Amino acid sequence: MLFEQAMAQTRMAICLTDPNQDDQPIVFANRAFRELTGYANDEIVGHNCRFLQGPETDPAKVREIRAALESERVAVVELLNYRKDGTTFWNALHLGPIYDRDGRLLYYFGSQWDVTDVHTARAEQMHAKAMSREVSHRMKNMFSVIGGIVSVTGRSMGAQSVASRINERIQALGRAYEHTLDEAAFGTIEVGQAIRAVLRPYDPEDCRIVFKGNGVRTDPNIVSVVGLTLHELATNATKYGALSGDCGQVSVDWRHEGDRHGRQNLVIEWCERGGPPVEAPGGGAGGGTGFDIVETLLRVAKGTLDRNWDPGGLVARVVIPIGSKDQ
Repeated sequence: MLFEQAMAQTRMAICLTDPNQDDQPIVFANRAFRELTGYANDEIVGHNCRFLQGPETDPAKVREIRAALESERVAVVELLNYRKDGTTFWNALHLGPIYDRDGRLLYYFGSQWDVTDVHTARAEQMHAKAMSREVSHRMKNMFSVIGGIVSVTGRSMGAQSVASRINERIQALGRAYEHTLDEAAFGTIEVGQAIRAVLRPYDPEDCRIVFKGNGVRTDPNIVSVVGLTLHELATNATKYGALSGDCGQVSVDWRHEGDRHGRQNLVIEWCERGGPPVEAPGGGAGGGTGFDIVETLLRVAKGTLDRNWDPGGLVARVVIPIGSKDQ
């Protein structure tokens, strides 16, 4: 009696079927089941559960349920069911056998959980990922086309070296975006993925660049600034700094920091050690078109790049505003 009261009062939709009667009819359905399906008790009891199926119910899922019943095993199946008014809902059906003390099969227990919202969110996520893959493919093609135009133009003007440097920056942008587009559809990206992708070609042995950042997520719109800034720092380190010899090393750290103005910033710290003596600005290391481009982009983003020409190696700090502290 207590069990029946509990079954009747629980908010989970529950029904019992009798496998010892023809067509295995429902012999009990609680109030939550009636509310979920829209059927009255006399429209449920005495009928097989198949009345919840409809034109779009997956036959494979129905066969899966039938096989579980025939083998007397527990099963969890997600399928599309229909209410009395014809509306659909995604049903996470959990079914299993109930035996008496002598091991004889008495009933099948079925609990229904409306997972329509979960299924819809999952479908939207899959759609967003598919769209991101398509955008990623088109962006790769776009970067390839731009690179080809730059190369052809450079050859025609006798400026192949300039074209090569431009293409290096285009490729850095492509790497920065390649691993973040899937996530960008959901509003933020893990910035570490972009940082590692941009810097990977400068450390083929995977031992010269140490990544210390955490898993912070940030605005996808700053990927291009991050990508080009790190490309210029890495190129500079390869030509003049810690990556120009055999023993130098670069550490890269990144995190979110709030400032006194209430803004939330992405902070990237670049530290070189073990390279040749560092030259101050105005010497071989420090200036050039690349950093002019970076500083222009950072000004637009209201960010900054501070470089400290420490005797032990270049130390740089990149700060890019990403919003208020509440973000």
